[in-house]
Amino acid sequence: MDSPRRLASDDPALPAVLDLIREAFAYMDGVVDPPSSIHRLTLDDFRKGEVWALGDPPVAAMMLTVRGDALYLGKLAVAAGHRGQGLSRRMVEAAVARAAALGLSAVELQTRVELTANQAAFTAMGFAETARTAHPGYDRPTSITYRR
Repeated sequence: MDSPRRLASDDPALPAVLDLIREAFAYMDGVVDPPSSIHRLTLDDFRKGEVWALGDPPVAAMMLTVRGDALYLGKLAVAAGHRGQGLSRRMVEAAVARAAALGLSAVELQTRVELTANQAAFTAMGFAETARTAHPGYDRPTSITYRR
């Protein structure tokens, strides 16, 4: 399989990427509180940063956005039939390389407090917890920020 590639804003693969992300995040329904923002994600949201994908059709995808001195990695998704093959790690390594190319000092991401498997995976990929934050209206942490 080729390396992750950046998709142009008119790439015909973008609808498949949106479907992939929605399918990969569907398991969170009823697990995370508040509900995932995935239900509000549209193709227009892809224009706010960079969309990267692996495979044709896409079997892994992520969104990258510059935030201060870091590259924010959002909506990392791998198709169910392709999990356990190191694709998340390949996407993370592509994000790290992209951050370096942009002269940024780190890659940052967030995961929900309920998603302990994600927390373990990101820690195994070299990320360290830097903060816990609460969504508006919550008096307890709902998200964990990681940085590498």
